Amino acid sequence: MMTGLRIAALLAVVVIVTLFMAPLQILALRFDWHLRRKLPGIWHRIACHFLGLRIHVNGAPASGRPLMIAANHSSWLDILALSAVADVVFIAKSEVKTWPIFNTLARLQATIFVEREERRKTGDQVNEIGARLAGGEIVVLFPEGTTSDGNRLLPVKTSLFGAASAALPASPEGVVLIQPVAVAYTRAHGLPLGRFHRAIAAWPGDTELMPHLSRVLKMGSIEAEVTFCDPIVYSASSNRKAVSRAVEEEIANALHASLRSPA
Repeated sequence: MMTGLRIAALLAVVVIVTLFMAPLQILALRFDWHLRRKLPGIWHRIACHFLGLRIHVNGAPASGRPLMIAANHSSWLDILALSAVADVVFIAKSEVKTWPIFNTLARLQATIFVEREERRKTGDQVNEIGARLAGGEIVVLFPEGTTSDGNRLLPVKTSLFGAASAALPASPEGVVLIQPVAVAYTRAHGLPLGRFHRAIAAWPGDTELMPHLSRVLKMGSIEAEVTFCDPIVYSASSNRKAVSRAVEEEIANALHASLRSPA
């Protein structure tokens, strides 16, 4: 019963905060105020606090621009964790538009939706990402293309790294920074999570959302470790596949280090 009351109180707080902040964010998006980049981070930090998601950060986002973050992806919690520690926008698959609640939150954060199956739209999508990068926004890409079980990194896809190329002409120095980032879920109620129990935080494959969401809410205390690796310089002479391999290696190494020795 107490768990049910806690979850009800949590959801009530999130709804109230959203109703208060959403109109301001809508105005900020409409008039392109700089505030539109700050408000989502405030919302996510509040949500993390009440959800019981505690974040340990290693390193920091690179100061240079344009900047793309390439991160591993195991759960919707990744969105909260990354947004809580940096002012970012995300690249998401078009299916997110059909998810109740999540679609509204994604639009309020100015998420870039992509349709991977629509090859004829690829150019426009890459150009939009490039324009957002060139405009100084930190764009987060989940290059695995799906969610993992949180214990390993799935193979990194190279296609959307083409967005880095689209931002090159607007870069004063002719380069785009691609920063590998690892998000690892390491503890629950202060105790280390093993491979089996990490499924509490992870949302892999075709796992149904509501049972997973219920498990996270009932847990009430999860710790995540976010590691920012050194950025990789991408220029007109860079090989996309080579950059992809380097990004994959950096994320995998940082993820394994966090899981072996949690903060």
